[in-house]
Amino acid sequence: MRRQTILAAASCLTLVLAAGPVLAQSVEPLSAGTTVEGEIGDGDLTAVEDSYRYDDYAVAARAGQRFEAVLQSSQFDAFLEVFPPDESAEALAADDDGLGEGTDSRLRFTAPAAGTYILRARPLSGLEGGAYTLRLTERSPAPRPPRPSTIRLGQTLDGEITARDPETDDGRPYDAFSFRARQGERFEVALDSDAFDPTLSLGHVVGGAFVELAANDDGAGTGLNARLVFTAPAAGEYLIRATPFDMGGAGDYRLSLREGPPPVAADAIAIGDTVEGRLTEDDPKGERGAPADAWRFEGREGQRIRIDMMSSAFDTYLELFDENHVSLDQDDDGGPDGTDSRITFTLPRTGPYLIEARAYAEATGAYSLSIVEVEPERAPEPIAFGASLQGEIGEDDPRDNDDRGYDAFAFSGVKGQRIEVIMRSGDFDTFLQIGRAGERFSALASDDDGLMEGTDSRLNFILPEDGDYVLRALPLGSDAKGLYALELTDRGPQPQPGGILIGSTAWGTLTANDATTDSNSAYDAWRIVVREDEKLLITMVSNDVDSFITIGREKDDGRFEVLGSDDDGLTDTHARLEWTAPSDGTFEIRAGAYQYGQLGVYALTVEKQP
Repeated sequence: MRRQTILAAASCLTLVLAAGPVLAQSVEPLSAGTTVEGEIGDGDLTAVEDSYRYDDYAVAARAGQRFEAVLQSSQFDAFLEVFPPDESAEALAADDDGLGEGTDSRLRFTAPAAGTYILRARPLSGLEGGAYTLRLTERSPAPRPPRPSTIRLGQTLDGEITARDPETDDGRPYDAFSFRARQGERFEVALDSDAFDPTLSLGHVVGGAFVELAANDDGAGTGLNARLVFTAPAAGEYLIRATPFDMGGAGDYRLSLREGPPPVAADAIAIGDTVEGRLTEDDPKGERGAPADAWRFEGREGQRIRIDMMSSAFDTYLELFDENHVSLDQDDDGGPDGTDSRITFTLPRTGPYLIEARAYAEATGAYSLSIVEVEPERAPEPIAFGASLQGEIGEDDPRDNDDRGYDAFAFSGVKGQRIEVIMRSGDFDTFLQIGRAGERFSALASDDDGLMEGTDSRLNFILPEDGDYVLRALPLGSDAKGLYALELTDRGPQPQPGGILIGSTAWGTLTANDATTDSNSAYDAWRIVVREDEKLLITMVSNDVDSFITIGREKDDGRFEVLGSDDDGLTDTHARLEWTAPSDGTFEIRAGAYQYGQLGVYALTVEKQP
C-alpha cells in the first residue's frame, strides 16, 4: 500500500507515469531530491509465486544520468531493484545491504539511455513488510576516466582501489588495464585481494562505452578472489576492470594476466541425442575456471534448438559458443525443475557449435545432457481490428527464449493509434506481448493480469509510429498449454484535451472510451494557461472513482512530463493538489481514476491558492 508523504522535492528530472513488464499497478512518479514514506503490506501486488510484495516508482532520466536510491526500514530487510524502460524482465541493477548499516539498501545506477525507469522497493523475500523510507538523489556527472594502464601477457601488477577512482554505472570504483590480443588467443586473468571481495570484468570499448564480454566474481577454488578464462573473438585491444563486489570496497589488490589453458576437448553430440556425463576434479577448467565438459555439434542457419542439463548432484550451468568460442547464450536455472539448466536458441549460421556443461559453483557429479530441435519461429498470422478468435497453445507451437509456447499475429497501425488486446483462458495464466515486425522479436509492451479478473490479460498500447506490429499470445509459465480467446480492438486516436479556466469547475465522466494510462486507468485531459510562479489549488471530487490528479506538459519527443500529482490529498478518495507553475505556458491537468476499471462522474475545480 502506498500512501507516501513527500518530504522534500528539488528535482531536475522529468517524470512520467510508466508501465513495463514489472508493472501491474499505478506507478508513483519519483524525482531526485525527494523522500517518500511508504509501507509494504496488504493490498500491494506480489511477485511470481508470492515471493514478495513491492511498491514501484517511475523515474524519468536522461542518458548518462546517475542516481542513488536509499531504502531504509526497521521492519524488514530492504531490497532495491531498477528496471529499464525497454520492457526487459531483468533488473538493470539491484542491491540488498549496500548502505553498510544493517539491512538497509543503497542502489546506485546510471541510465544508459533516455527513458522512464522503474525503481522497485521491496523486502528481500517473503510477504511480511512494514513501513519504509525511500530517498532518491541525483549524483554529479562521472569524471572522465583516466587512460587505462597497460598490462602485458605474463605480467603481475599491484594496485589499489580508492574513492578517487572512476566508477562503474552502478557506482563501484574500478581500475582499468588494456592489453592486445590475436583472434582465438586465450588468457587467464587473476584478481586477488585481502582488503575487499574482488570482481573481474573484461570487454572492449564500442562507441566510447565499455561493453562487457566476460565477468567473474569468485573463481573456483579461490575463495572470494576472481578468476577469468577468456578467448579473444577478434584481434584488437581489450580492457580489464578490477572492481570490488561491494560498493564501499577499497584497498590493495594484485592483478595478473597469463596464457590461458587450452580449450576443453569436446566430445561429439548430435541434435536429438541425450548423453550421460560426470564432472570430476580431474576435468579441465572451462571458460569460468571451474571443471567442465565440452560437447560439439553441427547445426544449420535458422535451426532452433533446446539444450537441457539436469543433475541431482549439483546446480547445473550451460553455456553455448560458436566455433570461435564466442559466447552466444548461457543459463543457470532455466530448466523445468529446480536448479536444472535450459537454453533455447536459434542458430545464426550453419557450422559447428560448442556446449560447455559445468556446475554453477565448483562441484562434481553425474549429469544428463540433451539437445533437441524445436519448432522454429513461424510467420505470424494476420489479425484484423475488431477480430475475436479462439486458439490453442500446444506442443507443436514455436517456443520463445523462456521456452513458452506462443501464437503470433500481425497487424498494421499508425502513429498515435490506441489499441486494446484482451486474452482469456480457463486453462492457463495468460500473457500478452507486442513488438515491431522484424527478424528478431523484441517486446515493446506486455501484460499479465491487466483485465483484473483473475489471470486474464488486457494490454492497452499507443503505437509509437506507422508500420507493422506483431502480437504474441502465450502462457505466463513454460509448461502451460490449452485453449484461449483473443480480441484486438482499435480504440482510435487519443482523445483531445478540453479547456478549463482558473476559478471554474468542470464536470466530467470517465468512460471506457477515455484515454488511459499505461496501467489501464481512465482519465480526462484539461488544458490550462498559467503564468510563471502562479499558485493553483486543484481538487477532484467523485463518489464513483478514487480520484487521481496529475499536472504536466507534453515534451518535444511526445512524452508527458509529470510536474505534480495527488491521490487522496483531500479525503480517502478525493484528490487535492497545490501547484506552482514553473513558467508561462499551457499545461495539462489529467483527472483520472487511481485504479483500472473505475468509471463515473467527477468534478474538477481549479482556483488560485488562498
